[in-house]
Amino acid sequence: MTQEKTQPTLIMIFGATGDLAKRKLFPSLYQLYLKGSLSTNFAMLGVGRREWSHDRFKEHVRESLEASSHSKEHIETFIEHSFYQSHDVSDSDSYIQLKTLADQLDETFSLKGNRIFYLAMAPEFFGTITDHLKQDGLTDTDGFCRLVIEKPFGHDLPSASALNKQIRQSFSEEQIYRIDHYLGKEMVQNIEVIRFANAIFEPLWNNRFISNIQITSSETLGVEERGRYYETSGALRDMVQNHMLQMVALLAMEPPINLSTDEIRSEKVRVLRAMRPVEGKEVDEYFVRGQYGSGKVNNEPVDGYRDGENVDSQSNTETFVAGKVLIDNFRWAGVPFFIRTGKRMAVKSTKIVVQFKDIPMNLYYNKEHSLDPNLLVIHIQPDEGVTLHLNAKKTSEGVNTKPVKLSYSASSIDGINTPEAYEKLLYDCIVGDATNFTHWDEVRKSWSYVDKISDHWESTKEESFPNYAPGSMGPERSFKLLSDDGFEWWAVGELDNKK
Repeated sequence: MTQEKTQPTLIMIFGATGDLAKRKLFPSLYQLYLKGSLSTNFAMLGVGRREWSHDRFKEHVRESLEASSHSKEHIETFIEHSFYQSHDVSDSDSYIQLKTLADQLDETFSLKGNRIFYLAMAPEFFGTITDHLKQDGLTDTDGFCRLVIEKPFGHDLPSASALNKQIRQSFSEEQIYRIDHYLGKEMVQNIEVIRFANAIFEPLWNNRFISNIQITSSETLGVEERGRYYETSGALRDMVQNHMLQMVALLAMEPPINLSTDEIRSEKVRVLRAMRPVEGKEVDEYFVRGQYGSGKVNNEPVDGYRDGENVDSQSNTETFVAGKVLIDNFRWAGVPFFIRTGKRMAVKSTKIVVQFKDIPMNLYYNKEHSLDPNLLVIHIQPDEGVTLHLNAKKTSEGVNTKPVKLSYSASSIDGINTPEAYEKLLYDCIVGDATNFTHWDEVRKSWSYVDKISDHWESTKEESFPNYAPGSMGPERSFKLLSDDGFEWWAVGELDNKK
């Protein structure tokens, strides 16, 4: 990753004593520092409820970096830039103290008034914090001010609109960076390159040559300790509204005029506008929900979702969603985009499978020997790469064919140098590149699409829950969703192992 050095910046992390900061944010900033991408004129100001001293916070950061980084050579010099302020998010006095410390750090490290406010905490505090940042003068600087917000951005369209309206009183849309960490993943960003930098793909990227596109994001873990959050969210809001629809938009967007933030966002919004809405009983034709039960995984007993902590014993919350998304425009009319995401599934994997149409009259097809379709597989996690599935002649076996794979593995070639998603997104935010962050127009359109589905599901109890076993790939109805159209899910493990 070759990157220019960032401008001097104060990175203020609200929720700095929490899990996200420790697992992702500190290590990502440290990696930028090691690579020389982060200006040596920087300061990291942790903000949290705990009554910690600067030294206690530095030790917290040190523990994070020693546990996550391969290089410990410059940990101490990095930590010299770390500071902490105990804080009450609803108290103006706390913000006045915070401003005093921020101004001191600005002078000590020559930060030129550049500030990033990263809200790594519960969404119910977003509006309160942004109000105070403006009212108590922390955004009143000579440099840039940017606000980074983690998902979820609202619970539905009305709550998202209310939150957006409140935040916009303190920050402009250009200053707001809504993180979707999937957009920081290298292979998700590679979707645009694969499409628009390769002459063999873009002419075929339409309904004349593609039969369907499948996006699977599966987790082997259950909901674990997130029961309270999941009960109000579910897989639809947690995964589909943001990650899955963002990938649909990138796959389906028209070529932008240029690679600027505004042009790419504009094309993504056009896709979201063109998605055919489904509502009422129609939801049951296009979407399937699931909830995992108890069972065994690797011969070890595991609890069902309803057995989890802070989960209703008769919960109607989905831990799995599969759906057929149709895009009503000239390029994609008639091509289904199948999405699938769930907890406690057979494999941990995120993959995109583009299935090309069969040749109208295939000379190599016979009753004893069928041909596999051509596939383009984009591996997003855990292994990054691209695989093209073709058919070739079997050696010394007449005209019989066999499937072959042409593979590129980003993980094996770039290895440890592949930037982690948060590292990439933090860098983009510091340099002011909002391309891989979600604009309000995208949030609004995706919520308006998802709300119609969630309204139907909340008004109708799913009597079959739990309806899939742990360690499976979801409920039976999710397979029928594709078979009704003459397709089948490409098993993600099979795509890895198929020779």
